[in-house]
Amino acid sequence: MSNDKPVARYKLVILGDGGVGKTTLTQRYLTGVFDSGTEMTIGFDFYVKKLNIAQKFIGLQIWDFAGEKRFRQLLRDVIWDAKGAVFMYDITRFTTFKNLNEWLDLYQKVNEEKEQNVPAILVGSKIDLEEYRAVTREDGENMKRRWDLLDFIECSSKTGQNVEEVFRKITKIMMFLDGLIKEY
Repeated sequence: MSNDKPVARYKLVILGDGGVGKTTLTQRYLTGVFDSGTEMTIGFDFYVKKLNIAQKFIGLQIWDFAGEKRFRQLLRDVIWDAKGAVFMYDITRFTTFKNLNEWLDLYQKVNEEKEQNVPAILVGSKIDLEEYRAVTREDGENMKRRWDLLDFIECSSKTGQNVEEVFRKITKIMMFLDGLIKEY
């Protein structure tokens, strides 16, 4: 697979408050390993992954964006030319869910300003901590509908549950919108 030229390259941005697990999710996806010692992202980190979906090789550029307010001024440039977005919150911290409205509002404004329409999904993280849940699945579904997001998935970077699904789903959506597959 490493010698095959991708039929498409997609810039994917992962957004949400600090500490929701964006970096841990990305690392789990890329390496298959959970690292509880992951440090907070400063600005953004950039990763590349090749994958095969529907017998098509795709180059995925994953932009892991810092969650602290002081980095939000960079968001416009990070979203520019993105082909997909993942908005994350921590199911055990309601504030991270509530703050998505601010993230999504800014995202929507940037899309309008840049005359682009970047497809996005919603991801609730840390479902391995179910006993500490502060955000219901229904809350997540309602947020997805309110902001017209294309999917909603809950995952756990610790157990690996649905980690692959998050990236496959958003990649399939980008491929569908690019005309590379017939459905997502």
